Amino acid sequence: MQATSERLIRLQGVAKSFGPVRALAGVDLAVDAGECLGLVGHNGAGKSTLMNVLAGTLEADAGEIVIHGERRSPYNVGLAHRLGIRCVFQELSLCPNLTVAENARIIHPKLSGWGWRKRAAGLIVAKLDEIFPGHGIRADDVVGDLSIGRRQMVEIARAFTVSDRPVHLVILDEPTSSLDSVSAEQLLSFVRKVVATGLGCILISHLLGEVLDYADCIVVMRDAKVVTSRPAREMTRDSLVAAMGDVGDERVVAERPSAVRRRDAAPIRVRVRSRRGGRHELVAHEGEVIGLAGLAGHGQTDALIQIYRSSRRRAADTVVTGPVALVPGDRQTDGIFHLWSIGQNIGIRSLKRMSRRGLIDLAQERQLAEDWKRRINIRTPDMTNNILSLSGGNQQKALFARALGSDAEIVLMDDPTRGVDVGTKLEIYEMIRTEAAKGRTFLWYTTEMEELANCDHVYVFRNGRIVADLASDQLTEAKVLQSSFEETV
Repeated sequence: MQATSERLIRLQGVAKSFGPVRALAGVDLAVDAGECLGLVGHNGAGKSTLMNVLAGTLEADAGEIVIHGERRSPYNVGLAHRLGIRCVFQELSLCPNLTVAENARIIHPKLSGWGWRKRAAGLIVAKLDEIFPGHGIRADDVVGDLSIGRRQMVEIARAFTVSDRPVHLVILDEPTSSLDSVSAEQLLSFVRKVVATGLGCILISHLLGEVLDYADCIVVMRDAKVVTSRPAREMTRDSLVAAMGDVGDERVVAERPSAVRRRDAAPIRVRVRSRRGGRHELVAHEGEVIGLAGLAGHGQTDALIQIYRSSRRRAADTVVTGPVALVPGDRQTDGIFHLWSIGQNIGIRSLKRMSRRGLIDLAQERQLAEDWKRRINIRTPDMTNNILSLSGGNQQKALFARALGSDAEIVLMDDPTRGVDVGTKLEIYEMIRTEAAKGRTFLWYTTEMEELANCDHVYVFRNGRIVADLASDQLTEAKVLQSSFEETV
């Protein structure tokens, strides 16, 4: 950064508490024009709360917000938008019952009068084309009908659209969490391009490589405070992990028993016969961790849904032997019950086991919740708190607790570590390994290439079909990417 760069925003001494939980403890933060600031830290460190304060969706209890050199008080969403601050939240904020064009219109009230829908459509599609070439999204698509990856593309593109007011700062909270590797690269390249024109950007990501490669400065938060702020060129993955706190060994790849040896003897738990001209069928044996890979939206989630439904009623092309649980990646839509407590969200999959004469044994429900709070370190003072009191990563832990605390012999995982920090991911990987060793079978769709190293076998999807069948000893990133574009494996 040059010394003459304009200071876009400065937060000083920002504090925020939710009852007894301190979310921010006097945080200072500054972003200049033409700067991409990377913000990292564990789930619950305060990152999203800080960004909600900056976006105006939360009111700080204390501290100053200075934008374009002026102290802003009172401060709210409307003022933030007028000052050119946009935010792509980790939990997407689009209206699912509206079209893509109508969602663009929401943040551009000046698009009114005769022909506004056509103008809004042109605005959002042009930005989608610029950021995500080949996106395949139409302006008249209803957002609720889109995959989570495409919904994220729309939300990102909308944040960068300009009509009557310029955009000065865009906050990207886990923007690549639902994107495949190609779309993520498109977005991050676009970010560097617009930052070079003078736009400011805050990039929050648990993928440390993204932050190191694309940010100019990196700020680390821990326990509601900023603990490190340094130029990205002075930091490494190891120093970032150390600044975040002790998360153990950051290796993702772990020694696993050979899938080939296991398959000779273990019974089959899931079999999905090839469809639509596919050359491979999906087979999952007892105790296996099966990976589903390929570009987002190419049938991986559909395959998991097909397996889940087949566990409840017979299907001609799918065989499922054993009870099934699902860990969704889109927790707000498909996972959590928003009005329930953390304990109730965990216990819902085990109600039959905890019921006596048609009544739920509340003591047993509380015990289940407390056991899993301890086992997977759900960060909350009280499991009777509402599920929304948890950070996104801890909400995801609760969904894992729901599945693993049940009688399910087959666990389906739909990109379950979306927006989860590296320490929590390592805990999840260890849980999966432990449960697989006990005989549980996992089918795991992931958009993160390195997570496939935890799998015994990987099936690559393309256009709704399985185009590659890779054992763990055959798995390479090159083969997965090649198969995602061409049927060559």
